[in-house]
Amino acid sequence: MADQSSQKPAAQWTHHEIRTAENSAAYLLPKIQSIKQVNPNLTILDVGAGSGTISITLARAIPDGHVTATDVKTDILLRAQAISEQECVKNIEFLEADVFKLPFADGTFDITHCHQVLCHLKDPWDALREMLRVTKPGGLVAAREGDVQTECVWPETPGLVKFHDFIAKFIPLSGGSAMAGRQLLGWALKAGAQRNKVTASFGTWSFCEEAEKKIWAQQMAKIIRAGRIRDTGLKSGFSTEDELEEMAKAWEEWEGTDDATLAMMHGEIIVQK
Repeated sequence: MADQSSQKPAAQWTHHEIRTAENSAAYLLPKIQSIKQVNPNLTILDVGAGSGTISITLARAIPDGHVTATDVKTDILLRAQAISEQECVKNIEFLEADVFKLPFADGTFDITHCHQVLCHLKDPWDALREMLRVTKPGGLVAAREGDVQTECVWPETPGLVKFHDFIAKFIPLSGGSAMAGRQLLGWALKAGAQRNKVTASFGTWSFCEEAEKKIWAQQMAKIIRAGRIRDTGLKSGFSTEDELEEMAKAWEEWEGTDDATLAMMHGEIIVQK
């Protein structure tokens, strides 16, 4: 998945848990390696860490440093803690925290990072402003966000076209943006960053191999058939029961198709404070 990670996904993982620093923060890793040469004890804050697989691989990249991973959901942090213990990664801690009100003093961290967080927020520039606040002068704020409108999938069956249209409507309905990746630079400037201190780039996620296609397709079918996405789709009138089931079956059929592929563009920024 994504940026050609060499790691093989385990079949039991969710689509969130195949994310690593190598396949989801590759744009940031050279900066980390450079800083580590000067300051091996660097500190990283990973905001909206979810189940922590990116945070944990960031911690592995700085064995003499420390990662603080935050999320607003207690249950997902418990999952992240369990994964870190399973992976024997000790230079990391998990805390419940709101990205808009981070419980840290000004200038606490060398690097503050988030992945697939800002796309879900109504005022993402306020979150970036808070991330900048807790970052040391001269430190870095890094963000990578998907751009759902750039998703391309093959075979392009009617059920998958319906799903793309549905999810593009769903994300803004909950306050987020289906075009987050292309707006990252603008959000950083709105947060107060100086243009000459922001590096913008783009990367991709891709799912082409059997194991990763299985993880993605089965998770998509699962969230379509149960949970918030399904409930919101029905309540808003965006989809009917039959249409949702058509989308779920389309993903299951896609998984078993030899020429099935999927990719999505992601925007990336690194801001020097």
